[in-house]
Amino acid sequence: MDYYKILNINKNASEEEVKKAFRKLAHKYHPDKGGGDDKKFKEINEAYQVLSNKEKRAQYDQFGAGGFDPFGGFSPFGSAQGPFGEVKFDFGGAGDFGDFGDLGDIFDAFFEGMGVKQKRRTYHRGADIQIIQEITLEEAFRGVEKNFNYRTLVKCEKCHGLGNDPKAGFDQCGVCGGRGEIKEARQSFFGNFIQVKPCRQCFGIGQIPKKICETCKGSGKAIGERTLKIEIRPGISDGQIIKIKGAGEAGERGMAEGDLYVIIKIKSHSVFQRRGDDLIIKKEANIIDLLLEKKIEIPTISGNRLKTEIPAGFDLKNNLKISGEGMPRFGSYGKGDLIVELTIKTPKKLSAKAKKILEDLEKELD
Repeated sequence: MDYYKILNINKNASEEEVKKAFRKLAHKYHPDKGGGDDKKFKEINEAYQVLSNKEKRAQYDQFGAGGFDPFGGFSPFGSAQGPFGEVKFDFGGAGDFGDFGDLGDIFDAFFEGMGVKQKRRTYHRGADIQIIQEITLEEAFRGVEKNFNYRTLVKCEKCHGLGNDPKAGFDQCGVCGGRGEIKEARQSFFGNFIQVKPCRQCFGIGQIPKKICETCKGSGKAIGERTLKIEIRPGISDGQIIKIKGAGEAGERGMAEGDLYVIIKIKSHSVFQRRGDDLIIKKEANIIDLLLEKKIEIPTISGNRLKTEIPAGFDLKNNLKISGEGMPRFGSYGKGDLIVELTIKTPKKLSAKAKKILEDLEKELD
């Protein structure tokens, strides 16, 4: 996503130009206006969040949007290809119209002016993470446990996630005077407003630590590795998501961790095709065997081989169904069915004797 292109400005645009472009576009696309566009407005809001903040803008210019959380900051991971598949980092809240985060410049002031008090935000909860986990169809049938490692931001071991040394004490914040919030007079296309915002110097707590953790530089988190075991239950579907609470990225300065979302990807199978809880298999049958009512052998996903006969009078245009030999019903009892799609194999050549037998058979059927 190109934030400069969204705001229709160049990369050398000043802060005032960024703000001016945002006001113009926000006024045009605000969802409450006639002809407004909710999706476009979210993109404009997200772009402004980054480009109006010097630190975020510098991080975006260096790393791009792939590893960036517009409402929380930079994540060094973005998207990566790990040993168990693609790993993506999903920063919850980015572009969420229901939560303006620390936008503050216009819309917080507008709502507070109407008597709607915004929830004060200080530190940020950890980002959620998505991991794509591939399994085989057999593993989806039986169920399986998977162990894997993944790199993410974890609590800093030195300061235990606090970002500072509590024993060293704190000083009163000189910016907000210990109140944890500051008032700003803002002007927007809605009018003039007095806005109360969390102090950015002390993050809304009114105190500044005397000694910042040297390892994490005060964030309370550092790059690390987690090891996890997940249980995948029998019958799970392709694309199904397993949520593991608190297994995501560490929060800032002791805030809660994000969650881990494991997206199950089932590999295609060389023999079976899945359709819901049923399994489909193509089977070639010899026409002579069918006429002689010989049993045909059918492999199953469990590894067994069943021998079944084609019922007399069976219409070969139809599929043969073997009940209970499909996939387990996830979260329920029973199994789906095994559907056999029959194709008929005929002899390449017939001897004179074979032709005579078939001619005699034809007369008998008549």
